[in-house]
Amino acid sequence: MTFSICVRERYTDGDGGDQVRFGVAVTTRLPGVGTLCPFASSDGAVATQSLVNVELGRKGIEYLDDGLAVDDALRALLNADEGSAERQLHGVDADGTFAFSGDECNDWYGHREGQNYTVAGNLLTGEEVIEDVAAAYESDAHGDAPLAERLIDALAAGHAAGGDKREDLDVQSAALLVRNTEEEADDPYYNDLRVDASETPVADLRETYETAKRGYEAILAKYAEEADDEVSADDEVSADDGAE
Repeated sequence: MTFSICVRERYTDGDGGDQVRFGVAVTTRLPGVGTLCPFASSDGAVATQSLVNVELGRKGIEYLDDGLAVDDALRALLNADEGSAERQLHGVDADGTFAFSGDECNDWYGHREGQNYTVAGNLLTGEEVIEDVAAAYESDAHGDAPLAERLIDALAAGHAAGGDKREDLDVQSAALLVRNTEEEADDPYYNDLRVDASETPVADLRETYETAKRGYEAILAKYAEEADDEVSADDEVSADDGAE
């Protein structure tokens, strides 16, 4: 059905505090993947796919938020799922990774666990899809670009390697979601994006990201300019009062 990547990155915030960001990105040759597969919070990221059970994603994140380790949380959900043989489920939390592909998923299917990420896919043209997704992420892990942008790069690499093999299905979709542990972090508009129905979902997701990022930067500049104008006006008033 799809291929996806879940990521954990540690970083230092503006005050020198240790933080973690989590991201998940996914694409498929069906519409509306963003409503079904990617889940993230300040405690982790999860992707549920193949014969999708949305509750595995929803409850998986709830369990992580409650303090369960990702391995324990997702394994417990699969153990209770009668359809687990047809599922793919993978994710990351602050300390670990987990990836599962049921024996009855459709070829080609498989997954990969890296030090700070997981990748999985099914109904793919071959193993090179997830290998290229992983390699693209690893090549710029913790890079200067926002994680959302680098997740799109990873999806693009998988798409270029062949992606979903069902070429007779034209309506496709893609989505990304990024969260972090900063309590009062300014959440950019480009950290939660979806392309629900398109023939070029990864390219459209990138265009949506670039437009959203430009809009986010524009509003920050506007607010900064207005704040400067207010300071200048206050300074003028103070100068006039002093002159009197």
